[in-house]
Amino acid sequence: MFEGEILTLAQSVLDACRARKWRLATAESCTGGLVAAALTAIAGSSDVVERGFVTYSNEAKSELLGVSPEIIAAHGAVSAETAAAMAQGAIARAPVDLAISVTGIVGPGGATPTKPVGLVMFGVARRDGKCRAERRVFPGDRSAVRRFALEAALRLLDAETRC
Repeated sequence: MFEGEILTLAQSVLDACRARKWRLATAESCTGGLVAAALTAIAGSSDVVERGFVTYSNEAKSELLGVSPEIIAAHGAVSAETAAAMAQGAIARAPVDLAISVTGIVGPGGATPTKPVGLVMFGVARRDGKCRAERRVFPGDRSAVRRFALEAALRLLDAETRC
């Protein structure tokens, strides 16, 4: 299901989390659970991966992750503010040390002049309170954008485990 580079990145994340005795959660919108699926494709991942939230709708972001409807109304579902709130919500709702969130516009529709197809926002939160958001724009069709977003999420997790 996942090719070598994705599995190598996922294994690196799992190994780094194990070394720190960290558990992690994912909060995914546009990737629909791909990050959690890549991590759990590896045998033994259950000692690191605690849970994954797939929050495709705005209502799910609010109900499952506690993202304020006001944040979504003010900034949009695809924004640094929403991505950060999603990651922080996963930390608040799961016994984990690290969480990644992914929200974006994978197309073909949904774009605006300031939010093009391919725009993906990531949030990374840690139990110690650190949280950051990153903005990326990926080329290609829906499948390509989702695959790029998966890889970027794993790279962000990998980098965060080494801080």
